[in-house]
Amino acid sequence: MAGEALFLGWGQVVRAREQLALEVFQEAVTYYGKLQEEGQIERFDAYLLEPHGGDLAGFFLLHGEQAKLDAIRSSAEFQRLLVRAGSVIDNLGLVGAFGGDALGHQMALFGEMAQELPQAK
Repeated sequence: MAGEALFLGWGQVVRAREQLALEVFQEAVTYYGKLQEEGQIERFDAYLLEPHGGDLAGFFLLHGEQAKLDAIRSSAEFQRLLVRAGSVIDNLGLVGAFGGDALGHQMALFGEMAQELPQAK
């Protein structure tokens, strides 16, 4: 199914770890680029957010097939990178995401479930 992704979000850099945070960010970009070259992911996108008073400062979206994303997520190399990132940034979070056909599938499941629930009057 097309449209599955991993959302990896982060908050502010831990004070006095700015240089290390840049190194870990570059390590992540290199690693995700390697995954793309090897066909493990279709692509990845990186975003930094403007200051907005919230906890989210930026995120990666890794796009690919669900089975491959699951394998990456449980790999030792990915877990090592998460631990390194967690040591230099606050509010690290990882969650599956759905877009494209995968979003349509998730919404269809929601619609089926909604039909089974009593509706408020």
